[in-house]
Amino acid sequence: MRPTNPVFTGINTTVFETMSRLAMAHNAVNLGQGFPDVDGPMDIRQVAADALLDEPNQYPPMLGLPELRQAVADANKRFYGLDVDPAAEVLVTSGATEALADCIFALVSPGDEVVLIEPLYDCYLPLVRQAGGIPKRVRVRPPEWKLDPAELRAAFSDRTKAILINNPMNPTAKVFSDAELELIASLCCEHDAFAICDEVYEHLVFDGQKHRPLMAYKGMRNRSVRIGSAGKTFSLTGWKVGYITGGAKLIDPIAKAHQWVTFTTPPNLQKAVAFGLSKDDAYYEDLAGDLMNKRDRMAKGLRSLGFSVLPCDATYFLTCGFDGLGLGETDIEACETLVKEAGVAAVPVSAFYGENAPVEYIRFCFCKKDEVIDEALARLSVFVAAAGAESA
Repeated sequence: MRPTNPVFTGINTTVFETMSRLAMAHNAVNLGQGFPDVDGPMDIRQVAADALLDEPNQYPPMLGLPELRQAVADANKRFYGLDVDPAAEVLVTSGATEALADCIFALVSPGDEVVLIEPLYDCYLPLVRQAGGIPKRVRVRPPEWKLDPAELRAAFSDRTKAILINNPMNPTAKVFSDAELELIASLCCEHDAFAICDEVYEHLVFDGQKHRPLMAYKGMRNRSVRIGSAGKTFSLTGWKVGYITGGAKLIDPIAKAHQWVTFTTPPNLQKAVAFGLSKDDAYYEDLAGDLMNKRDRMAKGLRSLGFSVLPCDATYFLTCGFDGLGLGETDIEACETLVKEAGVAAVPVSAFYGENAPVEYIRFCFCKKDEVIDEALARLSVFVAAAGAESA
């Protein structure tokens, strides 16, 4: 039999699906995959339900419903002061992962170098490789996840076509500093490179910090595309509604890739997301505040059990060290021990690296009901106490 595509043949199933399956098999509390355990606002869901029954359910425009593209443009102006033409500079996609694929396939050609920052969301590497791109990886390192300017400069060259940046960053929960973003912008301008900006956690930023898109920095307006997610913004991850904002000359080829990937997205969901984006500031403030409280609840409990909890400025995730807790030598061993023996599923951070990954950290998801967080902490407490008794 002839070989299949080597980019995807033999590739591991995504770590999120793997850990979710293990959680189900062992009746574990699933703190691995990053999705809330409650659905988003009822008023948004009601708009979707009404539209499903009352509106046409045929193909909407390929670029997205005009009212959602207008809502995305309005949100860019409202939150970031960006003037966006909804007709030419906004594209609606079936989720942010599709948006990433569209952007990479449209902007990257075989042999182009693409700068990636590790640890990274796990779809980035296979998508870049499928486009024929050459990954040039730069690492941010725990515990502070700072970006080394010299390493970043060294990754750029005359062959650099793009940088793919996730800010706020999954899995590190890092918010890039102004200085880091200014450096990235200057290097993009110097090397005539594009920036593909995965900004799906833009509204899940804590402790009074505010997200600033790379597109808002000098020289980046027409060389950046920024990706947003209704799933993250409205806690409706199963809807898979994303949107791309960028200069018209970039959106045009990206839309051509989109037309051969999904072509369009369910119209009732688009209508509901357009409604959601118009929600008042209190909604967005409450969303971040509620998640920040959950972060603090889980972090306090994990620290009391002996986990070392790294800083978390955004997203759904806490990264923790597990040294001395008897969970194993590596993060994979630790996660297997936790799901099988403690009844709690986490994710090994090494899964977010291409190779030579550190193995000292695991990641817990805190966008869960308080009672779920408490149950997970109670199970971990029992396990840690028993492990300590055995080693005494």
